[in-house]
This record gives sequence, C-alpha cells and structure tokens, in this order.
Amino acid sequence: MAIKLGMLLVFFAVMVGIGLYCRRHASDVNGFVLGGRSVGPWLTAFAYGTSYFSAVVFVGYAGQFGWKYGVAATWAGIGNAILGSLLAWAVLGRRTRIITQHLDSATMPEFFGKRFGSRSLKVAASAITFLFLIPYTASLYNGLSRLFGMAFDIDYEVCVAVMAVLTGVYVIAGGYMATAINDFIQGIIMIVGICAVIAAVLGEQGGFMAALEGLARVEDPAASDVPGVFASFFGPDPLNLLGVVVLTSLGTWGLPQMVQKFYAIKSETAVHKGMIISTVFALIVAGGCYFLGGFGRLFSDQVDVASQGYDAIIPTMLAGLPDVLIAVVVILVLSASMSTLSSLVLASSSTLTLDFLKDNVVKNMSEKVQLRIMQALIVVFIAISVVIAIVQYRSNVTFIAQLMGISWGALAGAFLAPFLYGLYWKKATKAGCWASFLFSVVVMLANMLAPQLFPAVLRSSINAGAFCMVAGVVIVPVVSLFTPKPDQELVDNAFSCYEQKVLVRQREALGDSE
Repeated sequence: MAIKLGMLLVFFAVMVGIGLYCRRHASDVNGFVLGGRSVGPWLTAFAYGTSYFSAVVFVGYAGQFGWKYGVAATWAGIGNAILGSLLAWAVLGRRTRIITQHLDSATMPEFFGKRFGSRSLKVAASAITFLFLIPYTASLYNGLSRLFGMAFDIDYEVCVAVMAVLTGVYVIAGGYMATAINDFIQGIIMIVGICAVIAAVLGEQGGFMAALEGLARVEDPAASDVPGVFASFFGPDPLNLLGVVVLTSLGTWGLPQMVQKFYAIKSETAVHKGMIISTVFALIVAGGCYFLGGFGRLFSDQVDVASQGYDAIIPTMLAGLPDVLIAVVVILVLSASMSTLSSLVLASSSTLTLDFLKDNVVKNMSEKVQLRIMQALIVVFIAISVVIAIVQYRSNVTFIAQLMGISWGALAGAFLAPFLYGLYWKKATKAGCWASFLFSVVVMLANMLAPQLFPAVLRSSINAGAFCMVAGVVIVPVVSLFTPKPDQELVDNAFSCYEQKVLVRQREALGDSE
C-alpha cells in the first residue's frame, strides 16, 4: 500500500507542479486555449494520443470487445492507429492548422461559424459540444472505480473527487500548454504501463502461445459454433467488429477535443513528425489494450459478466499482479483519464465562452473576462460530470462503452462531414451542415431513449454512431447540391489561405531551376 500511495502522490505532485509552471503561457485566450499555436510535434502527438485513449478504452472497450471478439479485437487498435491517427493527421492536420489561423478560430464551432458565415451554426455546434461531452466525461470516472476498488479499497466518490480537483487545478492554472506537457508525461506512463501489463498477464498464463492455445479451446455457443473462434483472425462477429473499428477510429475526425490539437501545432515539420509519433503511440497503446482484452475469456472462472458487467473483466485480469505493477496500472489509467478529461473540459469551456456567451449573451467581452469565464466554466463542467458519474455509478444505468458510444456517435456524426467538407470543398453549404447536425443528434438521442425503434444491427450505440458518421459524409454533399450556394466571396476568402506562397529551404523543396 505504501508503494501504491507513494507513486500516486509523486504523480499528482508532478501534474500540479507543471500546471503552476505553465501559468505564464496562459495569460491570454490564445495561450490558454491553443498554447500560442507554437506546440511542437512530440507534445502535440502525445496530447492527441492521450486525449484519444482513456479509462474508457482500457477498462470499458478492451474488456467488452475483447470478450466479444477475442484477439480479433486487436483490429480496433490497428484501426485507431491507421484511420484514427495516421490518416487523420495526413488529411486534416496541416489544412486545419492553416485555415483556422487564417479565419482566427480557436474552436470547432467558431470554425463553422466563420467558414459558413452563420452565427446560428456556431451556437448550435457549441450546444452540441457541451451537451454530448458530458456523458463522455462521466464515462472516464466510471472506468476508474473498478481499478481503485481493486487496488486501494477507496470509496468511488473520493476517487472521482480527487481526480476531478487535480485535473481542474492544472488545467485552470496552465491551460493548453500545461495539458500538453502533462499529456506527454502521461503518455510515456501509458506506453510503459501497457507493455508491462501485457507481459505480466500473458506470463501468468504460461506465455503468449500457451494463452492463445487456451483461448482457442474456449467455447461459447451463444457467440459462435466455430471451434477456436476467439483465437481467430476476424473473431465470431466481423460485421459488428467493423462497426467498432469505424466508431473508435473515424470518430476522431469529428471530435472537437481531438481536432483542436491541430489548431495549436507549430510548423509543417511538426505535422509530419507528429503524424508518425501519434501513429506509433496509438499502435502501442490502443493495440495493446485491445490485444490484452482479447484474452479476457481465460478469466471466465473469476468474473461473472452477466452480473458484474464487462467493466469488471480487465480489473479481474489484473487483480493477481504484484503490487508494483498494480500501482503502475492505476497510474496508467489515471494518466489516460486525466489527459482525456483535461482535453474535454478545455474544449467545452472554450467553446461555451467563445462561441456561445461572447457576443451572444455578453457584448464586448474583454480578453481578461473571457479567460476568467473559461476558468470558471471548467469548474462547472467538472462538477456536472462528477455528479452524473456518481448518479450513473449508483444506479448502474449503462456500461462504459455505451455511454461513450452515445457521445462519440453524436459529436463525430454531427461534425465529421461538415468539418471535412469545410476544409476541402467550396460548394458545401450551411444547410448541409445543419442536416448533418440534426440527423446525428436525433438518431443518437432516439437510440438512447428508444433503441427498439431501430433495426437489430443499429440498436447498439456503437453501430448507430458509426452509421451517423458514414451517413454524414453522404448527407452534406447531397443537401448542399440542392440548397442555395454559399456566398462566393466568403468561400474565396476562406480558401485563399491555401494559395498563399511561402518560402522554404531547398532541402524541403527543389527550386524551379532544378
């Protein structure tokens, strides 16, 4: 217990210390929200990766999908690395950085408002962001409850309160820069931790080949009649596994707290380096989490999924590890959750202040007032999410994966297509954006409140969210082609930033004479 508590105290002290150290970078709105748009590739890549993966993935998704699909769940981690990181950086990274600086937008809703010339679109995007980031945040806390109960026997409410307060302190003090530096440290912990845990868990089972052989002997007629299906390449249900890959991978393209990382990156070189670093990080952390979860059925004699739920699988797998490794796991999951929580509260408070309150509710808001309101809203947002997390925990309303699926589905379904077309296609209209917003919000709310209205394949919030993302890619261009064209001057001004000439060193590009 002394080892566990000692490591926790050191971890918390470092996080808060960095927040206080970074106060000088958070003296204005640009510094507080975007770190002055001068964040390097390593910090940006780790900030992207640690915001991507949280306790939701490690405890909720890895446990549930590992149980359902066996080692084939590793495809979700591979998809996260290729689709969610590599392609996201390649397609969105530099273009987002260029146009958001040109339009002077610090948030995704502000980008929509300026790119499509619509204040109402900005306000709607702000409301959707705030509303659907709350259940995502609540799901972060729930992932910690099982692990802290296993490792410390600490009351869940105390665990939630401590994590929320400490995250709030360093975000309020240091803003985006404190979040980015802490994300880097937390990312290192996640990489080391997941590698150590996989080695330890498989070692308990006699090594990788012995564990795989044991998994091949597992039978579950309710899932599949095929022998050895949980140790197979695609698992017992490839179609639903594809839905998981799409939601957890493509979803990052439309999540405000993820895309906002591209706003802050420093340079062209940083984009290319960040893309590689982020992809490797995702491959290790996400691939490792799902790979580990794939062996969950080897512990079926120790966990009753029917009564305890999927969220108990990973903690059960880890319960027999040495104390030092359990301490590493707890800090690993704390790192993952606090990094994601800091991104969520920063994204939510900034969008509510800059996109909803500024000019709409409070006229002529000074920069100092904007900063203070954002800091106050961070406290409010954390408090709301803590209350929801505790109520959800006591009433046991839903599993972590479903709670996150609703949030990801609504946000990414609403924003992915409008943002992508806004970067690349001059003919996209605000009507097309509205159609994507309304479609995804209505579908996900209906899925949450009345899933029986949906076909069997879409009753899962995971599949419904993936469907909304793909549907948005079709809805935006179709609606745009049949609605009034956007203002040509507005579009030309937005896209003019891509045509500006810049000077580069010859090692980066050959001159015309060459």
